[in-house]
Amino acid sequence: MEKKEEIEEPEFWFKYSSGIFCYASSASNRLKCLDKAAIQTPDDKLNLDGSPANPWNLCSIQQVEEVKCVIRVLPVWLSAALFYLAYIQQTTYTIFQSLQSDRRLGSGTFKIPAATYTVFLMLGMTIFIPIYDRVLVPFLRKYTGRDGGITQLQRVGAGLFLCITSMMVSAAVEQHRRHVALTRPPLGFAPRKGAISSMSGMWLIPQLVLMGVGDALAGVGQMEFYYKQFPENMRSFAGSLYYCGIGLASYLSSFLLSAVHDVTEGSSGGNWLPEDLNKGRLEYFYYFVAGMMTLNFAYFLLVSHWYRYKDVVVKDKDMDKSCDEFDDKVSV
Repeated sequence: MEKKEEIEEPEFWFKYSSGIFCYASSASNRLKCLDKAAIQTPDDKLNLDGSPANPWNLCSIQQVEEVKCVIRVLPVWLSAALFYLAYIQQTTYTIFQSLQSDRRLGSGTFKIPAATYTVFLMLGMTIFIPIYDRVLVPFLRKYTGRDGGITQLQRVGAGLFLCITSMMVSAAVEQHRRHVALTRPPLGFAPRKGAISSMSGMWLIPQLVLMGVGDALAGVGQMEFYYKQFPENMRSFAGSLYYCGIGLASYLSSFLLSAVHDVTEGSSGGNWLPEDLNKGRLEYFYYFVAGMMTLNFAYFLLVSHWYRYKDVVVKDKDMDKSCDEFDDKVSV
């Protein structure tokens, strides 16, 4: 009896289902309950090309694996997206703080435009990214043995921690700004606002730089995480998921501001977020957001511990080799 040559199956391999090659990875060992969607029953009819006659009753392995991938990533996505809830506060209320701060540059008469303070956030991110890639990654690689120094989720977690730190610094700076405005002679009065504190606007820079560094870790880490964890045919979905997170954070920010206005408007302490920040308690709002981010950070640690990375990234030449081996196997 002639013995057929055995073909060694690669670690990442392809199955032929519904007329197309379908990606199968180690994720197939998780969420096995979804595999039932790809099981053909006697009632399922197939077209001549092998595709299901009713795609709502029978799915390909590829479709099942894509759904699994989305389900696995969603808990991480939700937690990472909330990073931008705090980010949005830094790009809005910091401008209001600067309007009621001393924006003079040195002893001259030139004043830094209030809206340009967010440039320091961008500068913090821009300067930190090459430092991270050229200095921190090689240093961390010596101890972890990973190409990226740390995992993508560790990078996102570090960004979330800096986000909390930034909000705490923001609260401390606002408390000092308000105290100076109420206890010392003001520099003037801002239109439709109130007294301008003699505190230098430069005190707002540390909180912006911290948020910028946090964005360089959490934002870039998220994008890298999505692109590496989704299969190649879902790269566009991975990119859109990142921006959907920013959109979700924007809606949540609007809801949070409305809720804070409604709850604190009639309280004994007064509205936390009036137009005149000297009459409000913006620092309480910052502390509240920092508390929310702390709870979110704890949730992120939990889902990160649960998450299992895709083990191997298959290169194009390995894919071609796997497909050739499969064709040989089918022809035998």
